[in-house]
Amino acid sequence: MRRVNWVLVVLVLVGFVIGRFIGTFFEGSFLNYGQAFGLSSPIVLDLGFIVLTFGLTIQITIASVIGVAIALVIYRFIR
Repeated sequence: MRRVNWVLVVLVLVGFVIGRFIGTFFEGSFLNYGQAFGLSSPIVLDLGFIVLTFGLTIQITIASVIGVAIALVIYRFIR
């Protein structure tokens, strides 16, 4: 079984976050064009003594794809 390269996973996640930040900084540009998918409304599990709410929405924009590409280039240089 192959081991997971955690540096790559962390860099890709950081790339998504930085790309999202860049997209919100340039709000009216083409960088915010993308697609959101996931649960439109959260799932609520009420057990009486505890209430659990599950929800996940992922939004992929052009800026986040650029951020991931930059993260992969950085990974290639540090590897």
